[in-house]
Amino acid sequence: MSNPFFKNKGPFNILEILKVLDIDSNNFQQQKVFDVKDLLSSSNNDLTFFHSKKYRDLANMTKAAFCITTDSLKNELPKNCKPLIVKNVLVSTSIVTGKFYPDSVNDDFDNDVTDIEETILKDKIISGKNVLVGKNIKVGFNCLIGHNSIIEKNVCIGDNCSIGSNTIIRNSLIGNNVKILDNCVVGKHGFGFFPDTNKNLRYPHIGIVKIEDNCEIGCGSTIDRGSMSNTVIGKNTFLDNQIHIAHNVKIGENTIIAGQVGIAGSSVLGKNVKIGGQAGISGHLKIGDNVEIAGGSGVIKDIADNSKVMGYPAKNIRQFLKENK
Repeated sequence: MSNPFFKNKGPFNILEILKVLDIDSNNFQQQKVFDVKDLLSSSNNDLTFFHSKKYRDLANMTKAAFCITTDSLKNELPKNCKPLIVKNVLVSTSIVTGKFYPDSVNDDFDNDVTDIEETILKDKIISGKNVLVGKNIKVGFNCLIGHNSIIEKNVCIGDNCSIGSNTIIRNSLIGNNVKILDNCVVGKHGFGFFPDTNKNLRYPHIGIVKIEDNCEIGCGSTIDRGSMSNTVIGKNTFLDNQIHIAHNVKIGENTIIAGQVGIAGSSVLGKNVKIGGQAGISGHLKIGDNVEIAGGSGVIKDIADNSKVMGYPAKNIRQFLKENK
């Protein structure tokens, strides 16, 4: 399971899942399904999903017993994985995920928080005024928490960490020597929903946020927890102010990102990446190691290792400067 904090209500019989998805069960036998996971992390007792040819290679290798997919993609799956044919893969996956993890659909405030002065943490942490903490919280040695901050349920903070004022954290694993500055929101539900005429369908987010050692998160930044996988900030990565990291994003170590950058869901950044202010990166992209992205650029396709890009759409910086003399 991607999130150690949400309780899995499974296993469910595959026939129950077929009924929820309105799929004919005549060609299926009773079999327990223990979890819903992405293509890569699924085991032979799990259900997964496959909605785009972009993930063909992962689909070919999946170990899942069942896969929610379309008729046009079913032949990409290995023999061990039986396709569940639907019209809309992501909507169907959302419905099944909500069945396994019903507590992950909504993301209301934590009503069980307590003033830190009334908990055993009061003698372990130096905290400001009006600091609230939830259940299932672990905090290491020599940590600071600023005024009016809320460490909601399901958070683990390592040693020598500093949490600024007016910051909210939930569903997150934070390493050692991490600084999260004022007015940040970490671990909340990502922007995942499917538009509908009468009511938009919210997608459950069962992942977490992992911030590795020696990172700094600038003021006013928002880091969404993952949907089917985790959102990860690699070690020694520094984020400037007012940055948004969407669900499932993976950022490699030693990366530096300037202010007002937005990275859309499920994009993966390599190591030693540098991004200038107000740049935007579209979703489901791969940015290689040692890439430099100039400020204000719009990245809409993958970028190879050791590239320097600029402009919208972002292109090789030499080409951009030549075209804009």
